[in-house]
Amino acid sequence: MIPQQLEHLYDVIVVGAGPAGLTAALYLARARYRVLVVEKDHFGGQITITAEVVNYPGVANTSGAALTETMRQQAEQFGAEFLLAEVEDIIDGQPVKTVKTSRGERYAYGILLATGAHPRRVGFAGEAEFQGHGVAYCATCDGEFFTGKEVFVIGGGYAAAEESVFLTKYASHVTVMMRGDGFSCAPAVAEAAMSHEKITVMPHMQIDEVRGDTALRSLRAHNKETGEVLEYQAKDGDTFGVFVFAGYEPEVVVDFVEQDAQGYIITDQNQQTNVQGIFAAGDVCVKPLRQIVTAVGDGALAAAALERYAAAMQRETGVQPKIPEAPKPAEPAAQPQESALFSADMIAQMQTVFGRMAQPLHLVLRLDERPVSAELQQYMQALCELTDRLTMEVQRVTDADAPCVRVCKADGSWTGLAFHGVPGGHEFTSFVLGLYNAAGPGQAIDPDLALDALHGSIDMKILVSLSCTMCPELVTAAQRLAAELPHVTAEVYDLNHFPHLRDQYNVMSVPCLVLNDAHTTFGKKNLRQLLDWLTQHQDT
Repeated sequence: MIPQQLEHLYDVIVVGAGPAGLTAALYLARARYRVLVVEKDHFGGQITITAEVVNYPGVANTSGAALTETMRQQAEQFGAEFLLAEVEDIIDGQPVKTVKTSRGERYAYGILLATGAHPRRVGFAGEAEFQGHGVAYCATCDGEFFTGKEVFVIGGGYAAAEESVFLTKYASHVTVMMRGDGFSCAPAVAEAAMSHEKITVMPHMQIDEVRGDTALRSLRAHNKETGEVLEYQAKDGDTFGVFVFAGYEPEVVVDFVEQDAQGYIITDQNQQTNVQGIFAAGDVCVKPLRQIVTAVGDGALAAAALERYAAAMQRETGVQPKIPEAPKPAEPAAQPQESALFSADMIAQMQTVFGRMAQPLHLVLRLDERPVSAELQQYMQALCELTDRLTMEVQRVTDADAPCVRVCKADGSWTGLAFHGVPGGHEFTSFVLGLYNAAGPGQAIDPDLALDALHGSIDMKILVSLSCTMCPELVTAAQRLAAELPHVTAEVYDLNHFPHLRDQYNVMSVPCLVLNDAHTTFGKKNLRQLLDWLTQHQDT
């Protein structure tokens, strides 16, 4: 049955915005099919945490974030649409399938599952207990926390080899423990780790347990060949880190497509699953090699098959999803000009958000004498110059929480949102979204979310690193609650400028959420997951 909401009908909905999903969107949009890309975290996928990509054909050297942002822009230029939301369910139907998201239902003839995979836990004793307090999964996000400390890397694949070398920038020494007799990745990548003066490679080793108090203090492992036990004890008062790079687990959002024993989706030569009209591409699939180039190939194959499938459905139903008309380009004089801090594209995106703000906001800057305060003042001044919806004032303070920008209403009352430091890097977008949510109308909230379950004062500190790609989702969710509920506050801290908080809460991984100075949790969370966690811990 064709839904009545034709404005929400697509030829194809792509779930996931990594290289596979973005490639498919580009191909489909270029072929003049209406395609929507739904992503719950951030556009670009896992590769965005890779600082250097040197093996993508035709591109000598780039970052994962830059490469996938180019892919996203290409797809968007051809007409692909994007929705930042979580897919909660997919209902298989003929000829139209329903995709239930955290921002409402969408409909499509065909579905592409390009949801990728997430880091796999090994399962040793203490792994879950010490996540964020010494056990980590992202070198880019958390490597800095282990400056001058011993680090153990668990794994023997490409990620373990590459990230062990990256970690030598911070760690005093890196020990790689692998179950096999050597690295399983390309020799060139393995050699960089094997020959590094700060890396020791230990084959046939299996980690058994980590122990500690508020941080890691000891580790036990054993040699699978000889049975020899390794006991490592941190020096008095010191700690160490364990980075787990033991492969990935697929993120499958439906349970009715065929999967192998490890949970990866089984597809045919055209990337179609066992369910008609549902395809899969990228790291979520059964495949011998998981690299950007193979994900891109999967996306192209799936797109070609989905083109044929969507065309057949159009003929069968007589309904062709209407591609929205592209907005007319502005006059050349109206085009935003690049500034010292923001590119023309960034300015255009911000002006779109500012134009939707229902109420003006007043930014109160609490600054000390450090250079970072001058940087924050320059940053906020540049934002205010872009719109009449923002004004600012400067207060000179000596507080330990400075520099800080507090987001207030026009009458000076605090909205509950604040950022300590300078909201650049991966926190730039979350800060702008925070302004939009504070001014209203803000991002849509699912009506089934029980916001009234939160009672009393809910004070959240979100401790982040600007290089972390997993932090913005938690920041955005916390700010959305604070903007909606007067008894909730969300203050974000860039730990680079507030090291005392790192020590106070024993933080060795980001993002870290501190509730009412009593409870901590680590890792990304969407709005629903955050609300559930806050509800469970607000009275304890």
